[in-house]
Amino acid sequence: MKIQACLALALLLAGCASQAPIAPVPSALSAAPPKTPAVGDTAVYRIINVYNGETRGEVRFRVDKVERGRIVVAGTSAAPAEGFPREEIYTADGNWLRRALASHNQVVDYDFAPAYPAYPLPLEQGKSWSVRVNATNPATGKSNSVRVDGEVLGSERIVTPAGAFDTIKVRRRVYAGDWDGFLHETNITEVDWYSPELGRAVRSERNSGWLDLSRSPGGSGMLMRNDQWMRGDWDVFELVSYGRN
Repeated sequence: MKIQACLALALLLAGCASQAPIAPVPSALSAAPPKTPAVGDTAVYRIINVYNGETRGEVRFRVDKVERGRIVVAGTSAAPAEGFPREEIYTADGNWLRRALASHNQVVDYDFAPAYPAYPLPLEQGKSWSVRVNATNPATGKSNSVRVDGEVLGSERIVTPAGAFDTIKVRRRVYAGDWDGFLHETNITEVDWYSPELGRAVRSERNSGWLDLSRSPGGSGMLMRNDQWMRGDWDVFELVSYGRN
């Protein structure tokens, strides 16, 4: 069926864009405990639009609170359409309690229960996981069932404007559960280059898309067409600087 072909092609293109030579994760790297965040820790990322190579702006994250195993982070940016300013909340090991996801090309904040499994430690070679979490939009109270299929791809030393880092490469396929009439749920590919030294990703890639069946002739939603696959934003976030203030 054309619908399966569209989905397969979209996921293939998203995966191909992140391919690079990677090596097995050394045991010392996978076993390294992540850095413990502290109030004042700050990281600045630049946003690059993968479609045209343009830099869209910068985002700044600052740890505002560390209490009872919760890390509260304030995010600010002048970049358009990124959903800032916003508050993000993490567990002590870096998984997500509050974070934004793409939803039909909108940036939507969600509270996750249980925590969204971004980095289920230890990040060992070949590790994979498939977990459903409940995602609630705090502004509307609406909840979605989000599925996260993750895997550790290997280790990679990468260079960003902030320097060179030994990282663990993690990829997640995310099914956002945000069905809305003729709009199928958003499919998201997330690739992170996670640095245990910093306890954060130093490079991240986000790509999304969904099917819009209203684009069938007459809006019936019955005829599957290639032009029903809608592309969302495709961005790369690269660490520019980090420190404490």
